[in-house]
Amino acid sequence: MSTLFEIWNTIQTKLFPWLEQQVDPLSDKEREFVEVVCLLDLPSHMKRFLWRGFGRKKKSRISMAKAFIAKAVYNFETTDMLIEYLRSCKNLRRLCGWEMASEIPSSATFCRAFAEFATQSLPQRIHEAMVIKHCGEKLAGHISRDSTAIDAREKPLKTDKQETVPKPKGKRGRPRKGEDVTAKAPRRVELQVTRSLEENLKDLPTHCNVGTKKNSKGYKETWIGYKLHLDCIDGDIPVSTILSSASLHDSQAAIPLSQMSYQRVTNLYDLMDAAYDSPQIHSFSKALGHIPIIDSNPRRGEKILMEPATKCRFSERSAAERVNSNLKDNYGGRSVRVKGASKVMAHLMFGVVSITAMQILRLLL
Repeated sequence: MSTLFEIWNTIQTKLFPWLEQQVDPLSDKEREFVEVVCLLDLPSHMKRFLWRGFGRKKKSRISMAKAFIAKAVYNFETTDMLIEYLRSCKNLRRLCGWEMASEIPSSATFCRAFAEFATQSLPQRIHEAMVIKHCGEKLAGHISRDSTAIDAREKPLKTDKQETVPKPKGKRGRPRKGEDVTAKAPRRVELQVTRSLEENLKDLPTHCNVGTKKNSKGYKETWIGYKLHLDCIDGDIPVSTILSSASLHDSQAAIPLSQMSYQRVTNLYDLMDAAYDSPQIHSFSKALGHIPIIDSNPRRGEKILMEPATKCRFSERSAAERVNSNLKDNYGGRSVRVKGASKVMAHLMFGVVSITAMQILRLLL
């Protein structure tokens, strides 16, 4: 069965009849799992996890990687639920690589493997390679950018309040000619324009804290956890993701997302809501050769309305909202049971990888 997952380009009409000669008839979820795994090219990403001949031989990491993909596809809340289902479902167990129920590793072994995957950013690497391979050479019309709240079961990090020397109060109004005025420190968005993607990602906070934002009805919502920032192209295909602290403003992740998406796909328009209405984001998008379409934020003065044609194109931004909703409702976005930014990101990325594979297959078939 291992050779099945090394051939990603076998078409669906010939894959399932041959497969069902070896296992029982596949259910809809099992077919979806097979479609996702066939597109990921897992063996090429699992070489760093192979046993090197030192110490006790590890359990098969590629089988457990498939199991974590199954966890996202089946939307299981916990790893224990996944293990219990694998023991009772012969088809899924054999598709993952275990012939007998006694071969399934323990919950502790699954946790150690997941920690390795999170440390090595395995799902992020799989997602990047899949996007570049299947979407990199094609022209995308729009990139829709948005963020979503991620609830976490951990305590928010309390920042130490450092004692600061109170600044002397100056006179109100415009300073006189020749008067010494202390220059304001540049904002994060202003610095991001001059830095690389790696520098910008290191500068973003990733600890768990409290976030607040207004929902679609104008009411404030508060949560403890993180925030997932996402870029997706036409066809509801996610191409870039960044996890940050819940308190980070959406605009501070826009430029790193633009840099990440620019390395993976080629697009024409950048679609963003009013939270991203910033001169630096406008200019950076234009510097990449894109046309920014950003909803006006009436911070100072009246709201600037879009022209009918621009407004019609801006309506394509709902793709990002659909992907966020799909991740939360069907691929484990609401059931984060791990702690720490790297593990939370790995958990979410297994769902993002599954969504990306399914959306790409819908375009290919």
